[in-house]
Amino acid sequence: MSEMGLGDTHGILALPGVRPLRSSAGLGWDRLYVSTQRELPYREAFQGAGSHLLILHLDGPVTVRRGRRGLTSARQVPPGGLFLHPAATELDVELGGHLNTVHVYLADAALQAPADEGRPVRLREEFGSTDPLLEQLVLALDGVVRRWEPSGTAYTDQLALMIAAQLARRHSVRRRDTEPAGRQAGLGDRQFAAVRELLAARISEPLSLEDLASATGLSVSQFARQFKARTGSPPHRYLVRLRVEQAARLLRAGAMPIAQVAAACGFSHQEHLTRVLRSHLGTTPAALRREG
Repeated sequence: MSEMGLGDTHGILALPGVRPLRSSAGLGWDRLYVSTQRELPYREAFQGAGSHLLILHLDGPVTVRRGRRGLTSARQVPPGGLFLHPAATELDVELGGHLNTVHVYLADAALQAPADEGRPVRLREEFGSTDPLLEQLVLALDGVVRRWEPSGTAYTDQLALMIAAQLARRHSVRRRDTEPAGRQAGLGDRQFAAVRELLAARISEPLSLEDLASATGLSVSQFARQFKARTGSPPHRYLVRLRVEQAARLLRAGAMPIAQVAAACGFSHQEHLTRVLRSHLGTTPAALRREG
């Protein structure tokens, strides 16, 4: 799939009064596009887009009016408020004041992924609603864009999957049935061995959830659930732990330059390795090397 970009949006971000701060353009994300910006007041009508739109209001309150072929309802949207609009749906909207926002444009394939073999998910038209989990997930995506590291690919995929699952669960036209009670089955031994083999072989490379899921023959959503059931950790966190363990072994075992250790273990640069080791082990590469 090609990278998502401005061409997959409704056109709000192309308005002259939108002052962009950062976006996921150029990061290679094929299932979502993220943009953070300052928006000036406007009133516009937009054709339907190929992606679903989720907007998080970072400040406010601000008055928003929306409709389809005409403005039909108005609402004061507070900080943390959401604006949701499904793909392939016309949109008339009026923003009544200055506003800082994060836009997340989600491909329909990503929204449908949590559905597995269930009925298709249809996103509701909402504005002014709040969802603390969605808010934190969108802020986490903005943080990924702000401090992008190629090794964060699996983490980004996990965030997209969690956003899609929350939209399907809490913001769809017809809520999906809850999963059966009881413990979720984990990966089988052969599946887990195949994933471990792939992680070991490509520990220095960016790995997506699709890469890992393909080794097990599962869909991305099935893989993420069954992997966590097997290991107790999401795939991206498990991968970071493996990279930390490998880096610690290399640092203690020899004289390989620290920058080379970082590259060999999938970290973007030496400072990235240092930051992660401090977070996970409470130490630095130099200190591990001295320990021998």
